[in-house]
Amino acid sequence: MKIQRIQRLAGLLTIAALAAGITWGQTQNPTEQQTPAQASQPETHITEAQAKELFASVDTILQFASDDSELPIKSKVKRRLTTRDAVEKYLEDKMKNDKDAKRMERSEIVLKKFGLLDEDFHLQPFLVSLLKEQIAGYYDSKTKTVNLLDWIAPDAQKPVLAHELTHALQDQHVDLDKWEDQSSDDLSHNVTEDNHHIATDEEDTAREAVLEGQAMAVLVDYELKPHGSSILSNPDVVKKLADEQGADADSPVLARAPLVLHESLLFPYQDGLKFEVDMLEDKGAAGAFAGVLDRPPATSFEIMNPRAYERQAKIPLLTMPDVHGLLDADYSPYDVGVMGQLDVRMLTELFGGPEMSAELTAAWDGGIYYVVQKKSAPDKNSTSSISLLYLSQWKTPEAATAFAKMYAGELGQQYSGVVRDTQDETDTNEQIYKTSEGPMLISTQGNLVFVSESFDLPLARKLEFLMVGAQGGNGQNAITAEAQPLPNLTGALVDFMAHCGMMRAALHLY
Repeated sequence: MKIQRIQRLAGLLTIAALAAGITWGQTQNPTEQQTPAQASQPETHITEAQAKELFASVDTILQFASDDSELPIKSKVKRRLTTRDAVEKYLEDKMKNDKDAKRMERSEIVLKKFGLLDEDFHLQPFLVSLLKEQIAGYYDSKTKTVNLLDWIAPDAQKPVLAHELTHALQDQHVDLDKWEDQSSDDLSHNVTEDNHHIATDEEDTAREAVLEGQAMAVLVDYELKPHGSSILSNPDVVKKLADEQGADADSPVLARAPLVLHESLLFPYQDGLKFEVDMLEDKGAAGAFAGVLDRPPATSFEIMNPRAYERQAKIPLLTMPDVHGLLDADYSPYDVGVMGQLDVRMLTELFGGPEMSAELTAAWDGGIYYVVQKKSAPDKNSTSSISLLYLSQWKTPEAATAFAKMYAGELGQQYSGVVRDTQDETDTNEQIYKTSEGPMLISTQGNLVFVSESFDLPLARKLEFLMVGAQGGNGQNAITAEAQPLPNLTGALVDFMAHCGMMRAALHLY
Protein backbone atom coordinates (compact mmCIF):
# COMPACT_ATOMS: atom_id res chain seq x y z
CA MET A 1 0.00 0.00 0.00
CA LYS A 2 1.21 3.52 -0.74
CA ILE A 3 2.21 5.64 2.25
CA GLN A 4 -0.62 8.15 1.63
CA ARG A 5 -3.19 5.38 1.96
CA ILE A 6 -1.51 4.07 5.12
CA GLN A 7 -1.59 7.55 6.63
CA ARG A 8 -5.26 8.02 5.75
CA LEU A 9 -6.13 4.68 7.33
CA ALA A 10 -4.05 5.57 10.37
CA GLY A 11 -5.87 8.87 10.83
CA LEU A 12 -9.31 7.36 10.44
CA LEU A 13 -8.54 4.53 12.83
CA THR A 14 -6.54 6.82 15.16
CA ILE A 15 -3.63 4.41 15.14
CA ALA A 16 -0.58 6.62 15.35
CA ALA A 17 1.87 3.79 15.05
CA LEU A 18 0.49 2.66 11.72
CA ALA A 19 1.56 5.95 10.16
CA ALA A 20 5.16 5.11 10.97
CA GLY A 21 5.60 3.46 7.61
CA ILE A 22 4.22 -0.01 7.04
CA THR A 23 4.12 -0.06 3.24
CA TRP A 24 3.55 -2.94 0.92
CA GLY A 25 5.34 -0.92 -1.72
CA GLN A 26 8.52 -0.89 0.41
CA THR A 27 9.37 -3.51 3.00
CA GLN A 28 6.43 -5.83 2.50
CA ASN A 29 5.91 -6.16 -1.21
CA PRO A 30 6.90 -9.76 -1.94
CA THR A 31 7.67 -9.38 -5.65
CA GLU A 32 8.97 -5.88 -6.37
CA GLN A 33 9.66 -5.09 -10.01
CA GLN A 34 13.33 -4.48 -10.64
CA THR A 35 15.06 -1.76 -12.60
CA PRO A 36 17.28 -2.92 -15.49
CA ALA A 37 20.34 -2.37 -13.29
CA GLN A 38 18.83 -4.42 -10.47
CA ALA A 39 17.76 -7.13 -12.86
CA SER A 40 21.37 -7.63 -13.95
CA GLN A 41 22.35 -8.47 -10.38
CA PRO A 42 22.15 -12.07 -9.16
CA GLU A 43 18.95 -12.78 -7.24
CA THR A 44 19.53 -12.94 -3.49
CA HIS A 45 18.10 -15.70 -1.35
CA ILE A 46 17.32 -15.86 2.33
CA THR A 47 19.96 -17.35 4.58
CA GLU A 48 19.68 -20.63 6.42
CA ALA A 49 19.06 -18.72 9.66
CA GLN A 50 16.30 -16.65 8.02
CA ALA A 51 14.71 -19.78 6.63
CA LYS A 52 14.73 -21.31 10.09
CA GLU A 53 13.08 -18.18 11.49
CA LEU A 54 10.45 -18.22 8.76
CA PHE A 55 9.67 -21.90 9.32
CA ALA A 56 9.32 -21.28 13.05
CA SER A 57 6.90 -18.40 12.47
CA VAL A 58 4.40 -20.63 10.67
CA ASP A 59 3.04 -22.14 13.87
CA THR A 60 2.77 -18.76 15.60
CA ILE A 61 0.95 -17.18 12.66
CA LEU A 62 -1.26 -20.25 12.28
CA GLN A 63 -2.30 -19.81 15.91
CA PHE A 64 -3.09 -16.12 15.26
CA ALA A 65 -5.20 -17.06 12.23
CA SER A 66 -7.04 -19.65 14.30
CA ASP A 67 -7.72 -17.20 17.13
CA ASP A 68 -8.84 -14.49 14.71
CA SER A 69 -11.14 -16.72 12.66
CA GLU A 70 -12.19 -19.14 15.41
CA LEU A 71 -11.39 -21.97 12.98
CA PRO A 72 -9.66 -24.67 15.06
CA ILE A 73 -6.24 -26.11 14.25
CA LYS A 74 -6.84 -29.79 13.61
CA SER A 75 -3.41 -30.75 12.32
CA LYS A 76 0.06 -29.34 11.75
CA VAL A 77 0.56 -27.53 8.43
CA LYS A 78 3.49 -28.68 6.34
CA ARG A 79 5.83 -25.97 5.06
CA ARG A 80 8.26 -25.84 2.17
CA LEU A 81 10.82 -23.32 0.96
CA THR A 82 10.45 -22.88 -2.78
CA THR A 83 12.37 -21.05 -5.48
CA ARG A 84 11.18 -18.60 -8.10
CA ASP A 85 11.77 -21.22 -10.79
CA ALA A 86 9.60 -23.70 -8.89
CA VAL A 87 6.81 -21.14 -8.53
CA GLU A 88 6.91 -20.41 -12.26
CA LYS A 89 6.79 -24.13 -13.04
CA TYR A 90 3.83 -24.47 -10.66
CA LEU A 91 1.97 -21.76 -12.59
CA GLU A 92 2.86 -23.21 -15.97
CA ASP A 93 1.73 -26.68 -14.89
CA LYS A 94 -1.57 -25.27 -13.67
CA MET A 95 -2.04 -23.52 -16.99
CA LYS A 96 -1.53 -26.82 -18.80
CA ASN A 97 -3.46 -29.15 -16.52
CA ASP A 98 -5.90 -27.22 -14.32
CA LYS A 99 -9.57 -27.76 -15.14
CA ASP A 100 -10.31 -24.04 -14.93
CA ALA A 101 -7.51 -23.36 -17.41
CA LYS A 102 -9.15 -25.76 -19.83
CA ARG A 103 -12.45 -23.94 -19.36
CA MET A 104 -10.71 -20.66 -20.14
CA GLU A 105 -9.68 -22.00 -23.52
CA ARG A 106 -13.38 -22.30 -24.34
CA SER A 107 -14.51 -19.13 -22.60
CA GLU A 108 -11.89 -16.93 -24.31
CA ILE A 109 -13.80 -16.89 -27.61
CA VAL A 110 -17.08 -16.12 -25.78
CA LEU A 111 -15.48 -13.23 -23.89
CA LYS A 112 -14.31 -11.87 -27.24
CA LYS A 113 -17.77 -12.26 -28.76
CA PHE A 114 -19.21 -10.21 -25.90
CA GLY A 115 -16.52 -7.57 -26.42
CA LEU A 116 -14.83 -8.15 -23.05
CA LEU A 117 -11.57 -9.08 -24.80
CA ASP A 118 -10.21 -7.77 -28.08
CA GLU A 119 -10.26 -10.20 -30.99
CA ASP A 120 -6.45 -10.19 -31.33
CA PHE A 121 -5.78 -10.61 -27.58
CA HIS A 122 -4.00 -13.85 -26.61
CA LEU A 123 -5.22 -14.80 -23.16
CA GLN A 124 -2.94 -17.67 -22.10
CA PRO A 125 0.52 -16.10 -22.56
CA PHE A 126 -0.65 -12.82 -21.03
CA LEU A 127 -2.14 -14.64 -18.06
CA VAL A 128 1.10 -16.53 -17.41
CA SER A 129 3.01 -13.22 -17.35
CA LEU A 130 0.39 -11.67 -15.08
CA LEU A 131 0.49 -14.48 -12.56
CA LYS A 132 4.28 -14.59 -12.49
CA GLU A 133 4.22 -10.90 -11.60
CA GLN A 134 1.43 -11.20 -9.07
CA ILE A 135 1.90 -14.39 -7.06
CA ALA A 136 2.99 -13.68 -3.51
CA GLY A 137 2.67 -17.11 -1.91
CA TYR A 138 0.40 -20.12 -1.96
CA TYR A 139 -1.06 -22.96 0.06
CA ASP A 140 -1.37 -26.23 -1.84
CA SER A 141 -4.51 -28.04 -0.68
CA LYS A 142 -3.46 -31.25 -2.44
CA THR A 143 -0.22 -31.60 -0.48
CA LYS A 144 -1.47 -29.66 2.59
CA THR A 145 1.65 -27.49 2.34
CA VAL A 146 2.24 -23.75 2.64
CA ASN A 147 4.93 -22.65 0.20
CA LEU A 148 7.43 -20.06 1.38
CA LEU A 149 9.50 -18.02 -1.07
CA ASP A 150 13.27 -18.26 -0.81
CA TRP A 151 13.95 -14.83 -2.34
CA ILE A 152 11.80 -12.74 0.04
CA ALA A 153 12.86 -11.65 3.53
CA PRO A 154 10.92 -13.35 6.37
CA ASP A 155 9.26 -10.17 7.66
CA ALA A 156 7.87 -9.48 4.21
CA GLN A 157 6.34 -12.96 3.99
CA LYS A 158 4.63 -13.06 7.37
CA PRO A 159 1.48 -11.12 6.38
CA VAL A 160 1.15 -13.36 3.34
CA LEU A 161 1.49 -16.35 5.67
CA ALA A 162 -1.45 -15.01 7.71
CA HIS A 163 -3.47 -15.11 4.51
CA GLU A 164 -2.30 -18.50 3.25
CA LEU A 165 -2.53 -20.22 6.63
CA THR A 166 -6.17 -19.16 6.80
CA HIS A 167 -6.61 -21.31 3.70
CA ALA A 168 -5.01 -24.18 5.62
CA LEU A 169 -7.59 -23.75 8.41
CA GLN A 170 -10.39 -23.58 5.86
CA ASP A 171 -9.04 -26.79 4.34
CA GLN A 172 -9.09 -28.51 7.71
CA HIS A 173 -12.69 -27.38 8.22
CA VAL A 174 -14.26 -28.32 4.86
CA ASP A 175 -11.65 -30.12 2.65
CA LEU A 176 -11.04 -27.50 0.00
CA ASP A 177 -10.49 -29.94 -2.86
CA LYS A 178 -14.09 -31.09 -2.51
CA TRP A 179 -15.66 -27.86 -1.24
CA GLU A 180 -14.01 -25.48 -3.68
CA ASP A 181 -14.56 -27.28 -6.96
CA GLN A 182 -18.28 -27.55 -7.53
CA SER A 183 -18.15 -27.30 -11.29
CA SER A 184 -18.12 -29.62 -14.25
CA ASP A 185 -16.67 -28.87 -17.66
CA ASP A 186 -19.22 -31.09 -19.37
CA LEU A 187 -21.23 -29.50 -22.15
CA SER A 188 -25.01 -29.59 -21.91
CA HIS A 189 -26.88 -31.27 -24.74
CA ASN A 190 -30.54 -30.84 -23.82
CA VAL A 191 -32.80 -28.36 -22.06
CA THR A 192 -32.67 -30.19 -18.72
CA GLU A 193 -28.87 -30.04 -18.64
CA ASP A 194 -28.98 -26.40 -19.79
CA ASN A 195 -31.07 -25.40 -16.80
CA HIS A 196 -29.07 -27.58 -14.40
CA HIS A 197 -25.99 -25.54 -15.32
CA ILE A 198 -27.80 -22.21 -15.07
CA ALA A 199 -29.22 -22.92 -11.61
CA THR A 200 -25.82 -23.46 -9.97
CA ASP A 201 -23.68 -21.50 -12.38
CA GLU A 202 -21.82 -19.12 -10.06
CA GLU A 203 -21.07 -21.36 -7.10
CA ASP A 204 -17.32 -21.63 -7.74
CA THR A 205 -16.94 -17.86 -8.16
CA ALA A 206 -18.86 -17.16 -4.95
CA ARG A 207 -16.85 -19.74 -3.01
CA GLU A 208 -13.54 -18.30 -4.23
CA ALA A 209 -14.66 -14.92 -2.90
CA VAL A 210 -15.47 -16.49 0.47
CA LEU A 211 -12.04 -18.13 0.74
CA GLU A 212 -10.07 -15.05 -0.30
CA GLY A 213 -12.26 -12.64 1.64
CA GLN A 214 -11.76 -14.60 4.84
CA ALA A 215 -8.02 -14.84 4.27
CA MET A 216 -7.82 -11.10 3.56
CA ALA A 217 -9.71 -10.37 6.79
CA VAL A 218 -7.15 -12.34 8.80
CA LEU A 219 -4.28 -10.62 6.96
CA VAL A 220 -5.69 -7.16 7.75
CA ASP A 221 -6.24 -8.06 11.40
CA TYR A 222 -2.69 -9.43 11.55
CA GLU A 223 -1.34 -6.11 10.32
CA LEU A 224 -3.54 -4.05 12.65
CA LYS A 225 -3.11 -6.07 15.85
CA PRO A 226 0.31 -4.60 16.83
CA HIS A 227 -1.39 -1.20 16.80
CA GLY A 228 -4.24 -2.25 19.04
CA SER A 229 -6.85 -2.36 16.33
CA SER A 230 -8.78 -4.71 14.04
CA ILE A 231 -11.23 -4.61 11.16
CA LEU A 232 -14.09 -4.08 13.58
CA SER A 233 -12.45 -0.90 14.91
CA ASN A 234 -13.71 0.83 11.79
CA PRO A 235 -15.19 -1.55 9.24
CA ASP A 236 -16.40 1.19 6.90
CA VAL A 237 -12.83 2.37 6.37
CA VAL A 238 -11.69 -1.11 5.41
CA LYS A 239 -14.48 -1.40 2.84
CA LYS A 240 -13.79 2.09 1.51
CA LEU A 241 -10.14 1.32 0.93
CA ALA A 242 -11.06 -1.91 -0.83
CA ASP A 243 -13.28 0.08 -3.19
CA GLU A 244 -10.45 2.50 -3.99
CA GLN A 245 -7.81 -0.07 -4.84
CA GLY A 246 -6.25 -0.26 -8.27
CA ALA A 247 -3.11 -1.31 -10.09
CA ASP A 248 0.14 0.10 -8.72
CA ALA A 249 3.03 1.49 -10.70
CA ASP A 250 5.18 -1.51 -9.76
CA SER A 251 2.72 -3.92 -11.38
CA PRO A 252 3.23 -3.16 -15.08
CA VAL A 253 1.61 -6.35 -16.38
CA LEU A 254 -1.53 -5.81 -14.30
CA ALA A 255 -1.60 -2.20 -15.44
CA ARG A 256 -1.82 -3.43 -19.07
CA ALA A 257 -4.43 -6.08 -18.33
CA PRO A 258 -7.86 -5.79 -19.93
CA LEU A 259 -10.55 -4.78 -17.47
CA VAL A 260 -12.02 -8.29 -17.37
CA LEU A 261 -8.68 -9.76 -16.22
CA HIS A 262 -8.04 -6.96 -13.74
CA GLU A 263 -11.50 -7.31 -12.19
CA SER A 264 -11.46 -11.11 -12.26
CA LEU A 265 -8.16 -11.16 -10.38
CA LEU A 266 -9.31 -8.69 -7.73
CA PHE A 267 -12.94 -9.73 -7.24
CA PRO A 268 -12.30 -12.51 -4.68
CA TYR A 269 -10.04 -10.23 -2.61
CA GLN A 270 -11.92 -6.96 -2.94
CA ASP A 271 -15.56 -8.01 -2.89
CA GLY A 272 -14.80 -11.07 -0.80
CA LEU A 273 -13.24 -8.90 1.90
CA LYS A 274 -16.16 -6.45 1.92
CA PHE A 275 -18.54 -9.41 2.23
CA GLU A 276 -16.50 -10.74 5.14
CA VAL A 277 -16.46 -7.36 6.91
CA ASP A 278 -20.26 -7.29 6.88
CA MET A 279 -20.37 -10.86 8.16
CA LEU A 280 -18.01 -9.98 11.02
CA GLU A 281 -20.17 -7.02 11.97
CA ASP A 282 -23.40 -9.00 11.89
CA LYS A 283 -22.39 -12.53 12.87
CA GLY A 284 -19.08 -12.32 14.70
CA ALA A 285 -16.04 -14.45 13.87
CA ALA A 286 -17.78 -17.83 14.23
CA GLY A 287 -20.56 -16.83 11.85
CA ALA A 288 -18.26 -15.01 9.44
CA PHE A 289 -15.85 -17.92 9.05
CA ALA A 290 -17.22 -21.37 9.94
CA GLY A 291 -20.80 -20.19 9.45
CA VAL A 292 -20.17 -19.03 5.89
CA LEU A 293 -18.09 -22.11 5.03
CA ASP A 294 -20.94 -24.29 6.24
CA ARG A 295 -23.57 -22.31 4.27
CA PRO A 296 -21.68 -20.69 1.42
CA PRO A 297 -23.19 -18.11 -0.94
CA ALA A 298 -23.95 -19.38 -4.42
CA THR A 299 -23.80 -16.26 -6.63
CA SER A 300 -21.75 -13.13 -7.20
CA PHE A 301 -24.96 -11.24 -6.30
CA GLU A 302 -24.80 -12.64 -2.76
CA ILE A 303 -21.12 -11.70 -2.44
CA MET A 304 -21.82 -8.17 -3.70
CA ASN A 305 -24.96 -7.89 -1.53
CA PRO A 306 -24.05 -9.55 1.79
CA ARG A 307 -27.26 -8.60 3.57
CA ALA A 308 -29.25 -10.33 0.80
CA TYR A 309 -27.17 -13.44 1.52
CA GLU A 310 -28.01 -13.12 5.21
CA ARG A 311 -31.74 -12.85 4.42
CA GLN A 312 -31.32 -15.82 2.05
CA ALA A 313 -32.82 -13.63 -0.66
CA LYS A 314 -32.36 -15.12 -4.12
CA ILE A 315 -32.13 -13.38 -7.45
CA PRO A 316 -34.65 -14.34 -10.13
CA LEU A 317 -33.47 -17.43 -11.99
CA LEU A 318 -34.16 -17.08 -15.68
CA THR A 319 -35.15 -20.21 -17.57
CA MET A 320 -33.48 -21.49 -20.71
CA PRO A 321 -36.12 -22.83 -23.12
CA ASP A 322 -35.58 -25.84 -25.35
CA VAL A 323 -33.79 -24.39 -28.37
CA HIS A 324 -32.14 -27.62 -29.44
CA GLY A 325 -34.77 -28.47 -32.03
CA LEU A 326 -34.06 -25.19 -33.81
CA LEU A 327 -30.27 -25.30 -33.55
CA ASP A 328 -28.82 -28.79 -33.29
CA ALA A 329 -28.87 -29.56 -37.01
CA ASP A 330 -26.47 -26.76 -37.90
CA TYR A 331 -24.82 -25.88 -34.57
CA SER A 332 -23.03 -27.66 -31.74
CA PRO A 333 -23.61 -26.58 -28.12
CA TYR A 334 -20.65 -24.51 -26.93
CA ASP A 335 -21.51 -22.73 -23.66
CA VAL A 336 -24.49 -21.90 -21.47
CA GLY A 337 -24.61 -20.03 -18.21
CA VAL A 338 -25.51 -17.09 -16.05
CA MET A 339 -24.56 -13.51 -16.80
CA GLY A 340 -24.24 -12.67 -13.13
CA GLN A 341 -24.00 -9.35 -11.39
CA LEU A 342 -20.20 -9.47 -11.50
CA ASP A 343 -20.27 -10.08 -15.27
CA VAL A 344 -22.69 -7.20 -15.74
CA ARG A 345 -20.51 -4.90 -13.64
CA MET A 346 -17.52 -5.66 -15.87
CA LEU A 347 -19.50 -5.35 -19.10
CA THR A 348 -21.16 -2.06 -18.20
CA GLU A 349 -17.97 -0.53 -16.84
CA LEU A 350 -16.14 -1.38 -20.04
CA PHE A 351 -18.95 -0.19 -22.32
CA GLY A 352 -20.41 2.68 -20.31
CA GLY A 353 -17.87 3.79 -17.70
CA PRO A 354 -17.94 3.66 -13.88
CA GLU A 355 -20.97 5.89 -13.33
CA MET A 356 -23.24 4.01 -15.71
CA SER A 357 -21.89 0.72 -14.40
CA ALA A 358 -22.84 1.62 -10.84
CA GLU A 359 -26.40 2.47 -11.90
CA LEU A 360 -26.97 -0.52 -14.14
CA THR A 361 -25.29 -3.04 -11.84
CA ALA A 362 -27.66 -2.02 -9.06
CA ALA A 363 -30.62 -2.32 -11.48
CA TRP A 364 -29.68 -5.79 -12.76
CA ASP A 365 -32.19 -8.52 -11.96
CA GLY A 366 -30.96 -11.70 -13.66
CA GLY A 367 -29.50 -12.91 -16.94
CA ILE A 368 -28.55 -15.97 -18.99
CA TYR A 369 -26.59 -16.60 -22.17
CA TYR A 370 -26.38 -19.46 -24.64
CA VAL A 371 -23.64 -20.01 -27.23
CA VAL A 372 -23.44 -22.46 -30.12
CA GLN A 373 -20.77 -23.09 -32.74
CA LYS A 374 -21.46 -23.52 -36.44
CA LYS A 375 -20.65 -27.06 -37.49
CA SER A 376 -19.50 -25.78 -40.88
CA ALA A 377 -17.23 -23.03 -39.51
CA PRO A 378 -13.77 -23.23 -41.15
CA ASP A 379 -12.00 -21.62 -38.18
CA LYS A 380 -13.28 -22.90 -34.85
CA ASN A 381 -11.07 -20.46 -32.91
CA SER A 382 -12.68 -17.37 -34.41
CA THR A 383 -15.61 -15.41 -32.97
CA SER A 384 -17.22 -15.73 -36.41
CA SER A 385 -17.66 -19.44 -35.70
CA ILE A 386 -20.06 -18.89 -32.79
CA SER A 387 -23.49 -17.34 -32.36
CA LEU A 388 -24.91 -16.24 -29.03
CA LEU A 389 -28.14 -15.41 -27.26
CA TYR A 390 -28.25 -13.20 -24.18
CA LEU A 391 -31.37 -12.43 -22.16
CA SER A 392 -31.09 -9.94 -19.31
CA GLN A 393 -33.71 -8.83 -16.80
CA TRP A 394 -33.78 -5.43 -15.09
CA LYS A 395 -35.63 -3.92 -12.18
CA THR A 396 -37.28 -1.26 -14.35
CA PRO A 397 -38.08 -0.76 -18.05
CA GLU A 398 -35.93 2.37 -17.94
CA ALA A 399 -32.89 0.36 -16.87
CA ALA A 400 -33.58 -2.19 -19.61
CA THR A 401 -33.76 0.58 -22.21
CA ALA A 402 -30.54 2.16 -20.92
CA PHE A 403 -28.70 -1.15 -21.10
CA ALA A 404 -29.93 -1.87 -24.63
CA LYS A 405 -28.80 1.58 -25.77
CA MET A 406 -25.38 1.15 -24.17
CA TYR A 407 -24.91 -2.32 -25.65
CA ALA A 408 -25.83 -1.13 -29.13
CA GLY A 409 -23.49 1.84 -28.82
CA GLU A 410 -20.47 -0.44 -28.46
CA LEU A 411 -21.07 -2.69 -31.45
CA GLY A 412 -18.52 -0.75 -33.47
CA GLN A 413 -15.87 -1.86 -30.97
CA GLN A 414 -16.85 -5.52 -31.35
CA TYR A 415 -17.40 -5.77 -35.10
CA SER A 416 -16.38 -4.08 -38.31
CA GLY A 417 -18.88 -2.89 -40.91
CA VAL A 418 -21.63 -2.14 -38.38
CA VAL A 419 -24.65 -0.56 -40.09
CA ARG A 420 -28.13 0.02 -38.63
CA ASP A 421 -30.78 -1.89 -40.59
CA THR A 422 -34.00 -0.02 -39.85
CA GLN A 423 -35.87 -1.59 -42.75
CA ASP A 424 -35.94 -4.99 -41.03
CA GLU A 425 -37.02 -3.59 -37.64
CA THR A 426 -40.62 -4.48 -36.84
CA ASP A 427 -41.23 -1.85 -34.13
CA THR A 428 -39.49 0.75 -31.99
CA ASN A 429 -38.42 -1.88 -29.46
CA GLU A 430 -36.06 -3.49 -31.97
CA GLN A 431 -32.59 -2.51 -33.07
CA ILE A 432 -31.09 -4.48 -35.95
CA TYR A 433 -27.57 -4.13 -37.26
CA LYS A 434 -25.56 -5.68 -40.05
CA THR A 435 -22.06 -6.64 -38.90
CA SER A 436 -19.00 -8.43 -40.23
CA GLU A 437 -20.20 -11.57 -38.41
CA GLY A 438 -23.85 -11.52 -39.41
CA PRO A 439 -27.05 -9.89 -38.14
CA MET A 440 -27.36 -8.41 -34.66
CA LEU A 441 -30.77 -8.11 -32.99
CA ILE A 442 -31.41 -6.18 -29.76
CA SER A 443 -35.01 -6.21 -28.54
CA THR A 444 -36.42 -4.55 -25.41
CA GLN A 445 -39.64 -5.91 -23.93
CA GLY A 446 -40.55 -4.28 -20.65
CA ASN A 447 -37.87 -5.25 -18.14
CA LEU A 448 -36.22 -7.72 -20.52
CA VAL A 449 -33.48 -7.18 -23.11
CA PHE A 450 -32.91 -9.91 -25.68
CA VAL A 451 -29.70 -9.99 -27.73
CA SER A 452 -28.99 -12.26 -30.69
CA GLU A 453 -25.59 -12.14 -32.37
CA SER A 454 -24.79 -13.87 -35.68
CA PHE A 455 -28.08 -15.75 -36.11
CA ASP A 456 -30.15 -15.10 -39.22
CA LEU A 457 -33.06 -12.79 -38.37
CA PRO A 458 -35.90 -15.31 -38.87
CA LEU A 459 -34.13 -17.76 -36.55
CA ALA A 460 -33.23 -14.99 -34.09
CA ARG A 461 -36.90 -13.99 -33.77
CA LYS A 462 -37.95 -17.60 -33.14
CA LEU A 463 -35.31 -17.86 -30.43
CA GLU A 464 -36.44 -14.56 -28.93
CA PHE A 465 -40.03 -15.83 -28.79
CA LEU A 466 -38.90 -18.94 -26.94
CA MET A 467 -36.53 -17.22 -24.51
CA VAL A 468 -38.86 -14.38 -23.54
CA GLY A 469 -41.82 -16.73 -23.34
CA ALA A 470 -39.98 -19.11 -21.03
CA GLN A 471 -39.76 -16.53 -18.25
CA GLY A 472 -43.25 -17.26 -16.97
CA GLY A 473 -42.45 -19.45 -13.98
CA ASN A 474 -43.32 -22.67 -15.77
CA GLY A 475 -41.18 -24.76 -13.44
CA GLN A 476 -38.86 -25.88 -16.22
CA ASN A 477 -35.83 -24.85 -14.21
CA ALA A 478 -36.39 -27.23 -11.31
CA ILE A 479 -33.00 -28.52 -10.21
CA THR A 480 -31.82 -31.74 -8.69
CA ALA A 481 -29.38 -31.64 -5.79
CA GLU A 482 -26.80 -33.45 -7.90
CA ALA A 483 -26.68 -30.77 -10.61
CA GLN A 484 -23.13 -29.76 -11.48
CA PRO A 485 -22.50 -26.13 -12.52
CA LEU A 486 -20.45 -24.59 -15.26
CA PRO A 487 -18.79 -21.29 -14.34
CA ASN A 488 -20.53 -18.01 -15.14
CA LEU A 489 -19.17 -15.98 -18.06
CA THR A 490 -16.04 -14.77 -16.25
CA GLY A 491 -16.01 -17.56 -13.66
CA ALA A 492 -13.19 -19.59 -15.19
CA LEU A 493 -10.89 -16.56 -15.00
CA VAL A 494 -11.84 -15.78 -11.40
CA ASP A 495 -11.48 -19.38 -10.29
CA PHE A 496 -8.19 -20.12 -12.05
CA MET A 497 -6.39 -17.02 -10.75
CA ALA A 498 -7.69 -17.54 -7.23
CA HIS A 499 -6.44 -21.14 -7.30
CA CYS A 500 -2.91 -19.98 -8.13
CA GLY A 501 -2.22 -18.37 -4.76
CA MET A 502 -2.09 -15.00 -3.00
CA MET A 503 -1.83 -12.12 -5.49
CA ARG A 504 0.30 -9.11 -4.67
CA ALA A 505 -2.41 -6.76 -6.02
CA ALA A 506 -4.46 -7.74 -2.96
CA LEU A 507 -1.63 -6.54 -0.74
CA HIS A 508 -2.06 -3.05 -2.19
CA LEU A 509 -5.55 -2.89 -0.75
CA TYR A 510 -3.95 -2.08 2.62
